[in-house]
Amino acid sequence: MSESAGPLAFLMKDRIVAKPGFNRWLVPPASIAIHLCIGSVYAWSIFNPPLVKQIGVVASAADDWTLSSVVWIFSTAIVFLGLAAAIGGKWLEEVGPRMVGFLAAICWGGGFLIGSLGIAYHQLWLVYLGYGAIGGCGLGLAYVSPVSTLIRWFPDRRGMATGMAIMGFGGGAMIGAPLKTWLLSVFYEAPQYLGKLADIRLVTEAGRRYAEVAGQKVEVVVASAADMAKMPIPGPEGVYVVGTGDTGVASVFLTLGIVYFLIMTVAAFSYRVPPSGWAPAGWTPPTDEKSKKKMISDNHVHIDQALRTPQFYRMWLVLCLNVTAGIGVIGVAKTMMTEIFGSTLPGIVDAGFAATYVLMISVFNMVGRFFWASMSDFIGRKNTYHCFFLLGMLLYLSIPYVATQVSVAPSVMWLVLFYGATMTIFTMYGGGFATIPAYLADIFGTLHVGGIHGRLLTAWSTAGVLGPFAITHLRQLSLEDALHSLAAKVDPQQFQQAFGAGLDQLQTLIATNTVTIGKLMEIAPPGTVDPTSSLYNTTMYAMAGLLVVAFFANLGIKHVDDKHHVHNTHPEHAPATA
Repeated sequence: MSESAGPLAFLMKDRIVAKPGFNRWLVPPASIAIHLCIGSVYAWSIFNPPLVKQIGVVASAADDWTLSSVVWIFSTAIVFLGLAAAIGGKWLEEVGPRMVGFLAAICWGGGFLIGSLGIAYHQLWLVYLGYGAIGGCGLGLAYVSPVSTLIRWFPDRRGMATGMAIMGFGGGAMIGAPLKTWLLSVFYEAPQYLGKLADIRLVTEAGRRYAEVAGQKVEVVVASAADMAKMPIPGPEGVYVVGTGDTGVASVFLTLGIVYFLIMTVAAFSYRVPPSGWAPAGWTPPTDEKSKKKMISDNHVHIDQALRTPQFYRMWLVLCLNVTAGIGVIGVAKTMMTEIFGSTLPGIVDAGFAATYVLMISVFNMVGRFFWASMSDFIGRKNTYHCFFLLGMLLYLSIPYVATQVSVAPSVMWLVLFYGATMTIFTMYGGGFATIPAYLADIFGTLHVGGIHGRLLTAWSTAGVLGPFAITHLRQLSLEDALHSLAAKVDPQQFQQAFGAGLDQLQTLIATNTVTIGKLMEIAPPGTVDPTSSLYNTTMYAMAGLLVVAFFANLGIKHVDDKHHVHNTHPEHAPATA
């Protein structure tokens, strides 16, 4: 490559070629640091509760965003991650990882800043533009920037190398979740408190609740003791004025945007690429027999030619279905935990427990990335994915059973089983991401593995839509059925007294968040079973079905036909870039 020119020349790959004697173990820390920053996207569910109460603060007001609309912010970020990776992967081959990593820092940090404006002014489109679109581009560029660099630095342990970097992405929420929770408590401001519900005269108009304050009719929300227990700073139950107070989310976005930009910039400037023809001292490439057994090819496929092979599309389907099955659960993890066990085991599953659950998802996601990717160096990538799908099917099918049993006979045992099943699922979800780059290098060679990996990540974009859509759509159908079923069991006079409106206005009251399962259960006849724990059963059956399809797609992956190979091209002749 010719010497780079221009003001950004110091970012180009020909300026970051490692000098003789460079320690390759200095590269993984920079990769892990960047992935830890962008991996905080997995802690998105921490933001769900305050975002759906941005106006009401302690409870959702009529004008607040719904959970289904907020969840799609996470999905948008994942969509743009895949698109940016697909486009940026080939560009990465030309400019190198430092340039791509620095641009990623600008997009990810800047996306948070724009998102903070959207939250502050209650403009949802700005949050989608900032965090979702621009931030998502930063995710994709940062995600692919170290992968093929590490594969080149560690040809002797491809799985372990990619597992180290992508482990950081899975572990991002381990740091991000408690950090976000703490920042929310710092910036939280309680709304104006009017008093207990029994002491305030409320009226209901078009599903909204109003109270009279200083001769003025103001909109209010009614917060139960359970609602207030979930607040960063608990307060008294009762009536609060809508539009006062602050959830603190906008300030958290602003703070994180600055912090992430600084860390990612320092890490990007630490990247180095190996010189042409470099190999680890004393390393001997595997024999042909051993390579064939693990489906490791000695040949290379050009990035554009890879799209003409059936292997690419089978691997695309494998990644897409594996991610779809896990990403929807991760996006609403905190909400799901609370809904399934919050009412049945209230003394155990509280706000702190749910936040810890999100943290543990990150821990197991992170550990799974390193464990499964390293394991694939020994048992092969194809066999590793077989483990994901066969074991995953059984675990997904176990969740509805556990949810049903805990609603009938509440017991900590069911919580332990649920915890174990979901955490194992998350190790395999993360392991799928960490193993796929090495799988690609085995099948297509290392010539353009970074670019091919970027294009394959469009499967992640697709899954980012399918997963949350499936889990929110099916949950919403289950929720509406449950609300109508519960309302039918409630005494009409009690309903009128509790909500200030009759059963004929049920749909309006549901739409304005006035009627919820929790509030209906308070006036339901004794012995009525709370349906909350079964809201996700249908979704789990659907996810298990997806893994069946993924298993057969992986089963059919074979060596690439010789006609697709780039002949007379060896790794040492390939560009020394990530």
